[in-house]
Amino acid sequence: MKENKQDAVQNAESQYEKMTTAPIGPLILKLAVPTVITMLVTQVYNMADTAFVGQLGNSASAAVGVVFGFMAILQAVGFLFGAGAGSLLSQRLGARDLEGAHKTASTGFFMSLFISILVGILGLIFLDPLVYALGSTVTIAPYAKIYIRYILIAAPFIVPSFAMNNLLRYEGKAVFGMAGMMAGACLNIIGDPIFIFGLKMGIAGAGLSTLLSQIVGFLVLLSAFLRGKTESRICWKMLTLKKGMVGNIVGVGMPSMLRQSLGSAATVALNLEAAVYGDPAVAAMSIVSRVSFFLFSVIIGIGQGYQPVSGFNYGAGKYSRIRQGYRFTFITEQITIIVICLVGLFFSGNVIQFFRDDPEVILIGTRALRLQLVTLMFVPVTTCTEMQLQSTGQKLYSSLLASFRSGLIFIPALLILARVRGLSGIQEAQPTAYILVMIPAIYYAWSFFIKLPREDKEG
Repeated sequence: MKENKQDAVQNAESQYEKMTTAPIGPLILKLAVPTVITMLVTQVYNMADTAFVGQLGNSASAAVGVVFGFMAILQAVGFLFGAGAGSLLSQRLGARDLEGAHKTASTGFFMSLFISILVGILGLIFLDPLVYALGSTVTIAPYAKIYIRYILIAAPFIVPSFAMNNLLRYEGKAVFGMAGMMAGACLNIIGDPIFIFGLKMGIAGAGLSTLLSQIVGFLVLLSAFLRGKTESRICWKMLTLKKGMVGNIVGVGMPSMLRQSLGSAATVALNLEAAVYGDPAVAAMSIVSRVSFFLFSVIIGIGQGYQPVSGFNYGAGKYSRIRQGYRFTFITEQITIIVICLVGLFFSGNVIQFFRDDPEVILIGTRALRLQLVTLMFVPVTTCTEMQLQSTGQKLYSSLLASFRSGLIFIPALLILARVRGLSGIQEAQPTAYILVMIPAIYYAWSFFIKLPREDKEG
């Protein structure tokens, strides 16, 4: 037991040295690569359902898009406790407080588990009003109810998985998070055609495939903590429900919660507005949302690779490394998204057709996707600043910026433009929001760095 404790302390010291002394650029890239892969893989297996179910018709395809809004809510809860606990965890490790790190990780995990069980039970009880609240039409609802039942059963695995993935990321062990998410994703991609077409289960097959893949991913992620591959530990005895601990986790995790939950609300609002123009419009905008977020995940992943570096060094008082890291992350995000979007502009129609080969869906989706690709190039300053603020515990500003980016600007823009320009306005709402949110992002970045000490702490 004494040897295990000594090993844990040595591992923590080794991780501290790496996070506070290694060259900034290579360190961020090393942490960002598995995080980007994790983000992309998560989106790939979300889009796998869209692609396979799309072959069952417009209503079935739209149902997956509708339920995607609910899955974003589950992700939001996972990010609330995972990112909240993770940010505090990295600061505890940076301050060399190993016991505090154990308590933080355990509390974040078990809170995510308890809440997800409650959400799953309530969702099954109120299934009918839930699917209509998410934006289903009369023709979409029967498919949505079948699919969402499996998601509700999977909730106690989905939410803690996102929490653990965030804990691993903030600890600088994103590769273990990547392994868990990839295991689930690969299983889902393989399972979709088997269950949907091979066993002739239709949309229920997509739901069952998702359920099984989430269970496997959960077990792989949990094993990293149980096998001692991390500095922090998940242990029932370390669960701390004191007001200070819970309040800090929720407060720091709120930007991630807002980002995900407002994203879900935005998806629901988009579905409701698009439903006025029929199932093809809902299917088209659902596809565009998923493709755009797939691309958006790349810069989010790069930013999340920077977060543990920022958190560790903020806790250690290495302020010069925070400045270096922000500059490197912003430049890397900007170059990456420009290249991706320029390539994507040439193949927008082909991308939409891949998911749903319907002339009306392709027509609506192609214009919407091109507009989003052009304006995604303005987003890196927003994401980079948001990650910076959250990783250093700037609760208010990070929450506000997350809210602006995820829905507080998009939803009003959607409601206004949909009434002024009809379907064209629906296509233009998200691009408009991407541009407008730059204004508060630039101000918050300037405000943070003006106040950040110029000199590093000694020791």
